[in-house]
Amino acid sequence: QVRLVESGGGLVQPGGSLRLSCAASQFTFSSSRASWYRQAPGKGRELIAEISPYGGRINYADFVKGRFTLSSDNAKNTVYLQMNNLKPEDTAVYYCYAPGRNLWGQGTQVTVSS
Repeated sequence: QVRLVESGGGLVQPGGSLRLSCAASQFTFSSSRASWYRQAPGKGRELIAEISPYGGRINYADFVKGRFTLSSDNAKNTVYLQMNNLKPEDTAVYYCYAPGRNLWGQGTQVTVSS
């Protein structure tokens, strides 16, 4: 079954870190563009970061620049989102997305709270 499976969310204090993972099944992630989005309660889904096919270019939204890092591991067919210096306003459900297949993961909850 072609799918994306996220993991790594949880509860963290402000200033803390989390690493989200997104594993692809039944297709090769490295040959596709991959994106991370998030959706906070009562808000629309917003783009956080995206990587071009074969990792040639990575773009970030301004609100995460310097704090979040997108990376990929081709051997594991997985993309990651390392999130540092987390803030309460980062609380949201985080999704990975493969635009070429219009394929979304199930989402993983990130809560930043003291």
